[in-house]
Amino acid sequence: MKNLKRKTAILLVLLITFCLCACGAQGDVTTKPEADAPEAVQEEETVSEDIVEPVKEDEKNEEAAEEPKVEKNGEIYILVTSDVHCGVDQNFGYAGLYEVRKSLEDQGYTTILVDDGDSVQGEAMGTLSKGEISIALMNEMGYDVAIPGNHEFDYGMEQFLKNVEAAEFPYISCNFYHEDERVLEPYKIIEAAGKKIAFVGVTTPESLSSSNPKNFQDENGEFIYSFCQDEDGSGVYNEVQKAVDAARAEGADYVYVMGHMGLEQTAAPWTYADVIEHTNGIDVFLDGHSHDTEQVVMKNKDGEEVVRCAVGTKMSCIGYSHITEEGIEKTDIWSWPNNIDAPTMLNIHNKMRDRVDEAKAELDEILGQKVAKSAVELTINDPVEKDNTGNPIRMARRAETNMGDLAADAFREMSGADIGVINGGGLRKGMSKGDITYGDIIAVFPFGNTVSMIELTGQQMLDALEWGARGVPEENGGFLQVSGLTYEIDASIDSPCTCDENSVMTGIKGKRRVSNVMVGDEPIDPNKKYTLASQGFTLFDHGDGFTAFDGATVVQLEVGLDNEILINYIKEKLGGEIGEEYEDLYGQGRIVITDGK
Repeated sequence: MKNLKRKTAILLVLLITFCLCACGAQGDVTTKPEADAPEAVQEEETVSEDIVEPVKEDEKNEEAAEEPKVEKNGEIYILVTSDVHCGVDQNFGYAGLYEVRKSLEDQGYTTILVDDGDSVQGEAMGTLSKGEISIALMNEMGYDVAIPGNHEFDYGMEQFLKNVEAAEFPYISCNFYHEDERVLEPYKIIEAAGKKIAFVGVTTPESLSSSNPKNFQDENGEFIYSFCQDEDGSGVYNEVQKAVDAARAEGADYVYVMGHMGLEQTAAPWTYADVIEHTNGIDVFLDGHSHDTEQVVMKNKDGEEVVRCAVGTKMSCIGYSHITEEGIEKTDIWSWPNNIDAPTMLNIHNKMRDRVDEAKAELDEILGQKVAKSAVELTINDPVEKDNTGNPIRMARRAETNMGDLAADAFREMSGADIGVINGGGLRKGMSKGDITYGDIIAVFPFGNTVSMIELTGQQMLDALEWGARGVPEENGGFLQVSGLTYEIDASIDSPCTCDENSVMTGIKGKRRVSNVMVGDEPIDPNKKYTLASQGFTLFDHGDGFTAFDGATVVQLEVGLDNEILINYIKEKLGGEIGEEYEDLYGQGRIVITDGK
């Protein structure tokens, strides 16, 4: 009876692990409006956290010793992660992923583990190690192939190449070039269960502006790295098609494209749907970048159906594609819908949990130090409004927030500039009420960008505000949170901004959305000179496509690192405590958005 109870408990854990609900398609998000628009793949059921009974490690080990492993059954599971952003202990976590993979292997399946990019950045673990800890954990996890997302480049090209070299698995990308030479192999064929499975990598050209543009340039500011970007997208499509054709010619039975492309229309013509529509020969498109969980089926250029699978972020989902003797049976996702992470809730103890705990322990001493307090909660998300799947809307990318006010104030006050700005995409997290640790500060500014001060004209500032407001009411990482300045946006006016194939601003033509700009108590003077403090990413590197600051005079190249400036502002200017002046989650009314009425 005791042994039967153990078997039942173990079976329950495995059942819960494998029968978790699909993370859920992102509502009715449609990437193309045509009549044959992608149709959502059906979801699975949710499992409540209330029914789970943890299984002790010694019981699992005892049971494993009693029963031999099953012989290989000739079937394959491809397991997919994407946009982990250092969330190795969140949701499923790497420990949960390890259990999923191990259990599949123990049942006789052959597994292949792949990652769709943006793994090494997003939290202190990435920032303080420049991605090296993430790579070490991926090695331990046993990844078979990965692609670079835009944030793999955040620590500079030298560090990116160092991380690629340290990886015990290949990074691939068919469209990533240094001058005329491809940096990485375009595809990787893995033989498993008698099948040749090709993985083709493709990385969004948005990397040139959504990571630090300087990382792709030479000392003269000229781009020497590219992602085959052009105005109509054909450069990317052609590279993908060539890689797919080459893999087929090499005998691939199935072709999976691993893309870090996403679904936002601001990424057009390089969304996953754009690529599928202009190519053939792809069986499944495994996608990342936009943090969505949209599962769709759409037609390629020959009218054949292609499945697109996306797996969210922070290990909230694990993608899978099940291949049997008959072919690809199903591609979908498992999700972790509970507030407690899987390793904690299921009492999972394995080598990956040990490795993750060791990595976290290395950082805890520094990150856990209390450095200040806050009397209020600070947010980057809308406290009320949600998207159509119930997830928070990233308000800092489309409207004022109190976290944006605080950060912009820190830049202005600590530099002595007239104006301070921070792009909404640069604010990665808010801060809770109570004690503030160094880890909390790092989480707000995980990139460790240098803040600089420039002198510019009022007209340059007006142009920058216009570019930053171009996406409202949609999210846009370049939306500017401000200090020392107020402005209004009329969202009923179409953006007059133009850009090139690199998503870099080229001009402003037509009626402007931004008006009533005030610097202090005075209307902005287009001909007057003002000092401005912000990150070098925005001021000098065309980050988020800003060119309005070109030609400005550098007043101070290095005011300090953004996270250092933030904590010093709280300590020195606020007396160590963030007070009620930042209480309103929607900010202090510095940015007013109207619909023209």
